[in-house]
Amino acid sequence: MGRLSVDLCGTGIDNPVIPASGTFGFGYEFAELYDINMLGTFSFKGTTREERFGNPTPRIAESAAGMLNAVGLQNPGVHRVISEELPKLKKCFHKKVMANVSGFSEEEYVYVSKLLDAEEQVGWIEVNISCPNVHGGGMSFGTDPVMAGKITKAVKAVTKKPVVIKLSPNVTDIVSIARACEDSGADGISLINTLMGMRIDLKTRKPVLKNVTGGLSGPAVFPVALRMVYQVAHAVNIPVIGMGGITKAEDVIEMMLAGASAVEVGAANLTDPFACKKIIEGLPAVMDSLGIENIRDITGGVRNG
Repeated sequence: MGRLSVDLCGTGIDNPVIPASGTFGFGYEFAELYDINMLGTFSFKGTTREERFGNPTPRIAESAAGMLNAVGLQNPGVHRVISEELPKLKKCFHKKVMANVSGFSEEEYVYVSKLLDAEEQVGWIEVNISCPNVHGGGMSFGTDPVMAGKITKAVKAVTKKPVVIKLSPNVTDIVSIARACEDSGADGISLINTLMGMRIDLKTRKPVLKNVTGGLSGPAVFPVALRMVYQVAHAVNIPVIGMGGITKAEDVIEMMLAGASAVEVGAANLTDPFACKKIIEGLPAVMDSLGIENIRDITGGVRNG
C-alpha cells in the first residue's frame, strides 16, 4: 500500500480524496481536464428513480465564504444513469465509483439502491437521507433517528455492497442519528451535507434563490463539519467520510485527525475544476512537513487537552 492509501469500508483506495456528489457530475466531464483515475474514487450525481429537472432558477447564490445551492437533485433518473452515464464513465474511469442515491420515500430508496447495487462499476452505495419524506409531511429522513435507521435497514436488505449513509447537519443531535444508522447495518457514515441558509437581494427585497432557501457549502462550513465528524467518529465503530469546506491538503489532514477515514471535496470543484488534483498532489509535502509517514495512520489522531 502507498503512503496515501486508505481503507474505505473494506476496500482499499489509492488516496482519501473523493469528489462529492453533485459537484463532479458523472466524472467524464472532468476527465477532459485531467486523468481522474488519480482520485481515490468519486461520488456521482445524486440519483432518483425518475428524471428530475430540479428547482426553478435562480438556484445558486454566492456567499462571503461559500455558496448556496437549491439545485433540487437534477438528474436523468436511475435507468438512464445505468444505460447512458455509467457506460460513458467506464471509458475514462477504471476504478469503482460511489453511487449516490436520493429519494422521497422508502420505496424509492430501495428501488434505486437495488438497481445500482447490481452494477459492476459501483463499489459503494452512498444514501443521501437529507431528502424530504413525502409520506411523512416533508420532514427529512435524516432528521430523525428512527426514520434514518428505517431507511438504512431497508437499503441494506437489497444490497450486497457497502452502504454509506450521508447525514444532514441540520439537526440537534447528529450522534444519535449516526448511531441509529450503525445499529441498522450501515457500513459507513458520510457527513456533512449542506447547512440551510438564504440570501436577500437588497434592490428587489426578494430572496436571491427562487426556492428561498438553499444549502450552504464552502469554507464557511468547515469548522461545523469538523466538529460533527469528530463527534460521530468518536461515537460509532464504522468508517466516517468527512466533508464540508475542504479546499486544500491541510484540510484533509485536519479532517482525518478528527476521525475521518476519507474525505469528500464538494464546492471547491465548482470554483476550481482541478481542486481535487491539487489536493492529492499537495498531500505528500504537507505530510512530510508534519512528520506523517502514512496518512491512514492519523485517522482519529487528534489530541485532547
